[in-house]
Amino acid sequence: MSKELPEGTLFVVAAPSGAGKSTLVNALLEREPAISLSISHTTRPPRPGEQYGRHYYFVERAEFEREVADGIFLEHAEVHGNLYGTSRTTVSGLLAQGRDVLLEIDWQGAQQIRLSKPDCVSVFILPPSRAELERRLRGRGSDAPDVIERRLRNSRGEIAHAHEFDYIIVNDRFEDALRDLQAIVHAVRLRTPMQCQRYQALIDELLEAE
Repeated sequence: MSKELPEGTLFVVAAPSGAGKSTLVNALLEREPAISLSISHTTRPPRPGEQYGRHYYFVERAEFEREVADGIFLEHAEVHGNLYGTSRTTVSGLLAQGRDVLLEIDWQGAQQIRLSKPDCVSVFILPPSRAELERRLRGRGSDAPDVIERRLRNSRGEIAHAHEFDYIIVNDRFEDALRDLQAIVHAVRLRTPMQCQRYQALIDELLEAE
């Protein structure tokens, strides 16, 4: 009989727009190839360089709403006027294979995930200052001025939910923030229940009487 794989861990990373969440997540995935990124569905139009199926599944609002009605989403929310959602079957399938899965979502989605999967590990990314948050948003050059102003206004409400998360990382120096994010992943993988499941044969051997 084949040994049953321990289920993977679901990591949830959220942040206000402009905090550097996507850059951190992409760097983490390069260093931790055992983590799978769950690609979200969104009604937001693609930004320059974004590809369907790699960054998001870009869909029309009517299609998204049909998918909500069909119950395909583990979580979904409206953020800055656009809809975002995470496929239930994709995440469940990866976790069952023993893969760790990362969701890059907003605080509303994270709230829903914690209710349906309370053993998830949630991380909130903060910018080092409000001035730096605005500088990053304007420096992206991908959003219209009114969109940037809306994101800045909405950031206050988003940051007000930071205390709900398991961990908070301040993204000031990028390498420090990335190291902190990796440390969380490594610590979670060393938790006793997971290690006992992985190394039960070793533990049994070490406990054997001479």
